[in-house]
Amino acid sequence: MLRSKIGKEKNRLHVSMRKSSKDKRDIYYRLAKEEGWRARSAFKLIHIDQHFSIFKGVTRAVDLCAAPGSWSQVLLKRLRQNAELGAEVKIVAVDLQAVAPLPGLIQIVGDITKRETVDQLFEHFKDESAELVVCDGAPDVTGLHELDEFVQAPLLLAALNIATFVLKPGGTFVAKIFRGKDVSLLLSQLRLFFKNVAISKPQSSRKSSIEAFVVCKNYSPPVGYIPSLYNPLLDPSTAGQEFEGVNKFISPYLACGDLSPFDCLKSPPTKGEDDMKKHLVPAMKCLKVRKDLVEDVMSLRWAGK
Repeated sequence: MLRSKIGKEKNRLHVSMRKSSKDKRDIYYRLAKEEGWRARSAFKLIHIDQHFSIFKGVTRAVDLCAAPGSWSQVLLKRLRQNAELGAEVKIVAVDLQAVAPLPGLIQIVGDITKRETVDQLFEHFKDESAELVVCDGAPDVTGLHELDEFVQAPLLLAALNIATFVLKPGGTFVAKIFRGKDVSLLLSQLRLFFKNVAISKPQSSRKSSIEAFVVCKNYSPPVGYIPSLYNPLLDPSTAGQEFEGVNKFISPYLACGDLSPFDCLKSPPTKGEDDMKKHLVPAMKCLKVRKDLVEDVMSLRWAGK
């Protein structure tokens, strides 16, 4: 018995060591440690820039869902290289949790779907709009690709929505996306606001992951479009808001959907026994008709007709 317990404990320790050493065998994990990046994800943004030149001429940027701050580190380093003598570099990081301080980085702790966060961010860019907005945010993955894609989509559109408030015409937007069967719908929504939209999977992104990144360049919203955080799910008080002009054709997105009016399992409201009979009698008649129909079909089948 003791020998069996010792064998099980050895196997458990072996599995634990194998999992902990998985990251250490990753080349980008080791490079991030050597070069001082806070996470290996820094190389994803670096590789995207190598292919799309998203940092060219940029001195004002926003990093959404910034924690732990690796993308902010890359922005600070690259944008300072772009800045001419005396030019100001402004980078604002937004996240629900505070990021460890970085010299020159402005932080906002808040939810990117809330009006208060947008107001704080807009204060920093009320004089000059941002030239680049990046977002590496993602929900906790479950391993169920369809569910992960469904939860990721609203986060991407929330980042796009906040970008419409601060991004200047001609600006660039980069965000994480989970590839799936509905990715074409997201791309069509992004093409309403950007002339050039592409999907990129950097070499530093693990092959086993379904993540990729949308690189949207040349921001050009529809003529007359007014940025809005209108979302009935998040703010029911705006449900009666009216849209005018081009804004009538920009359909608001429900972060998780509101299916309450279409719940087929929801019991109808009743005020008493008579009201209940009024709802149940048609249903019982329908079931009886269906039963008679099934019996007729079965009798014809047995008769060989």
